[in-house]
Amino acid sequence: MDVQEVLKLADDLVFINTGKHLDNLQEVILRGTLQGLKYSKIADESHCSEGHIKDMASALWKLLSEVLGEEVNKANFRVRLEQVKFSNLWWNFNKDIVQIGEVNFCENNSHSPKVPNSPIDEEPLNKGDTEPKLRQFLAGMPKSGIFYDRTSELTTLKQWILHENTRLLAILGIVGIGKTALAAQLVQQIKHEFDFVIWRSLATSPPQPILQTNIIQCFSRGGVPVSAPEDGTIAGGLPLLEYLQKYRCLLILDDVQMVNSSGQLAGNYQIGYEDYGTLFRQVAELSHNSCLVLLSWETPREIAVLEGKNQPVRSLQLNGLGDQAGEILREQGLAEHKKWSELIEQYRGNPLWLKIVATMIQDLFNGSVSEFLSDDPLFLGDLESLLHQPFNRLSESEKQVMSWLASETAPVSISKVPENIQLSRSQFLKVMQSLGRRSLIEKIQKDDSLRDSYASRTFFTLAPVLKEYVKTNYSPK
Repeated sequence: MDVQEVLKLADDLVFINTGKHLDNLQEVILRGTLQGLKYSKIADESHCSEGHIKDMASALWKLLSEVLGEEVNKANFRVRLEQVKFSNLWWNFNKDIVQIGEVNFCENNSHSPKVPNSPIDEEPLNKGDTEPKLRQFLAGMPKSGIFYDRTSELTTLKQWILHENTRLLAILGIVGIGKTALAAQLVQQIKHEFDFVIWRSLATSPPQPILQTNIIQCFSRGGVPVSAPEDGTIAGGLPLLEYLQKYRCLLILDDVQMVNSSGQLAGNYQIGYEDYGTLFRQVAELSHNSCLVLLSWETPREIAVLEGKNQPVRSLQLNGLGDQAGEILREQGLAEHKKWSELIEQYRGNPLWLKIVATMIQDLFNGSVSEFLSDDPLFLGDLESLLHQPFNRLSESEKQVMSWLASETAPVSISKVPENIQLSRSQFLKVMQSLGRRSLIEKIQKDDSLRDSYASRTFFTLAPVLKEYVKTNYSPK
């Protein structure tokens, strides 16, 4: 297969599964990969930062892995596509494409484009039964690696889902904090309590009807009769919510923030994606025994509005690992154990941040934590590219408030609007609430009983990493 054939096949597979074609940058990344170019070279030719190209490539490999049902990466991309092209499975899959409205779908999803003899992403609970009791569709779930202690969080999640019939649940936290790893561990521990377990990523921002169709096809593949529509609408027979009522399902949606708008306050959907809010609200309000788990950098609006102690809607704010994060530093071979707690505090126990930092310490300081910590300002290195995407999603007013917080040496009160911020009191409070819903600001309670009758007051600050990132990468307009 030449380059154009490989690109055409990749585009067909993505379109069939998402209703979207590859965009120009995705094609550039695939073409550069086929030509053996490094990400830095692709970035130069695309006039993008290398960090942005790496982020886009990571999302693209994740999408193709989900489409093919096995891992796809830069090294094996061409081989995986050629295996599909020359397999009988692709011929069957290709001939069964039907046109419904403006979107192509598969009449028989058993002909999905998977490599022969590759591990499939669904697994019956009792393989000897004529009618399987469980189907798992977990191609989008990351493979289990080392799991760092989240015992209390797992206990809480299992209590909410298995014993309190929580119907809509959000696991929230800043990039790298471990939301996906925690959810994957949760799935492994409770999957046998459900008839269907389905994991899907919203990293490519699929329209909600496309996502629903994809999920409904899982029920068909699991042996549930799914009738074809007669009115030319999206395929799938019953609406998704009726399947959630008929069967006990655990449905996980990762990267939910990607259906929200950039440049606006948290919780605003992209134009044309408002029906995600309708779906989330219906899942919360209708009676059923299923659970929809949302993994997101920011709190979905429906969670913020509907959550309550006696409501079937909950959220878990994921924080750093604390002392348990020392295991990450041990794995990376860092010495000077007495300095570990300081390093963990600086990087707020964020697993991914600490892995990146530990690698930098080995590369640049020969593993010396004390030498690394003596540097001022705080060194970010590869962390900068990791933080670009969440920061670039902020509105200009949020960036200005972040800049103000980054300039303050101590936690601050928001009793009045800072003089250098041109916002009304109401606008300022909305921005602070939005930043809180994005897990970007820290709240600190301080005893202030000498000033008034209240035992404490709330102050706000940024994590050291975020302070340094904002100072380095943002200049107020």
